[in-house]
Amino acid sequence: MEKNERIARASAEDIRRKLDQEGSKTDWQRARSHSQEHVEHLADEDDGPLPEGWESTIELGIPEPKKGVHIRLDPHVLRWFKAQGPGYQTRINAVLRGFVEARERAGDGDRKAD
Repeated sequence: MEKNERIARASAEDIRRKLDQEGSKTDWQRARSHSQEHVEHLADEDDGPLPEGWESTIELGIPEPKKGVHIRLDPHVLRWFKAQGPGYQTRINAVLRGFVEARERAGDGDRKAD
């Protein structure tokens, strides 16, 4: 997500109203006419089939907002992440999240801190 983008919240009714709105560039009637099986077939053609067990990766609910912190990193580590292009802080967070989740799965993540 680019820095200029914002997360927007909408109710189901807001979304329904937007979908039915005049002037939409999407042919919603045609889109609704496709069966679920056909939609999944088209998605498989475009992106390939979903991996086995993908359902277990779904997180329901609104994620807790991230917290700003000051962290001191080795210069080499920071240079490496920055060299990968924009979004280096998000990548650092993803690596740390992966580490935490692995430790939790191993039973090492019982300590709670805020």
